[in-house]
Amino acid sequence: MARRPEGNNRLDDAARAGWLYYVAGRTQDEIASAMGISRQSAQRLVSLAMAERLIKVRLDHPIAACLELGLRLKEKFDLKQVDIVPSDPGSSSTTVGIAEAGAAEIERWLKSTDPIILAIGTGRTLKAAIDQLPAMECPQHRIVSLTGNIGLDGSAAYYNVIFSMADAVKARHFPMPLPVLVSSPEERAVLHSQALVKSALQLGAEANVAFVGVGELGQQAPLCEDGFLAPDEMARLMDEGAAGEICGWMFDREGQMMPGSINKRVASVPLPSRDSATVIGIAKGQRKYVALRAALKGRVINGVITDETTAEYLLNS
Repeated sequence: MARRPEGNNRLDDAARAGWLYYVAGRTQDEIASAMGISRQSAQRLVSLAMAERLIKVRLDHPIAACLELGLRLKEKFDLKQVDIVPSDPGSSSTTVGIAEAGAAEIERWLKSTDPIILAIGTGRTLKAAIDQLPAMECPQHRIVSLTGNIGLDGSAAYYNVIFSMADAVKARHFPMPLPVLVSSPEERAVLHSQALVKSALQLGAEANVAFVGVGELGQQAPLCEDGFLAPDEMARLMDEGAAGEICGWMFDREGQMMPGSINKRVASVPLPSRDSATVIGIAKGQRKYVALRAALKGRVINGVITDETTAEYLLNS
């Protein structure tokens, strides 16, 4: 019989130890006895299970302060969905907490027995949320990517999440086989006339819910880092009043779509109507403040998942 690689054996042991500790509620001494190892080894295996993200933790008890902030945000911006998670002052992560909450909300929608169309954006936060999803069988649903899943050089976009989602969720998936930005409005018109693209555009317009990241602007913004916008073009757009972007669509501080050529070059699927769909932005942190406030003010999104500190900024700004 072929022997499993040592690394796989250790991860199997870590998964077993993690299950015994977090699910079965066993102590580390009990785990050591059950697995025939020392207490120190059991402790290291439980730690390894967490480090390798074999264990995913959700807090099901609502926190009063978060609920209050959520209610106030919902009232201020007339939102359909709000979820506020606790802030961790010692963490620099832009995804911890909101990724888990995003996964829980995506899972809630996917548990619907009635067929839905779920639209999904791209970015680090959404990728982290999709990584938290359990395996699900949802053949009644359709999932469409709002953003192109290829780069300017034809390579797969690293943070496009439609393929990661397809690994976890068994449903019909519809990628958008285009870059986020193209060279001209004329090129976009030609690309959008293709049958595969037209299918994604139609599904996006009919979506029941959309989950999107909220992009800040600047030299370190995703559109610059991924090569879609040159630094001088980004600087010009900001001088003209651009405050943020969602799926490549640029908007100003009032949440109004930017005029001019930039949005005419966006090849992404337009966001579904906020009158009929729930469009949830997932973002937190100081870098996102201006873009998130603008997106809420102009109803680019009508739902939000964020943390306490960001919620307080949005309420007081």
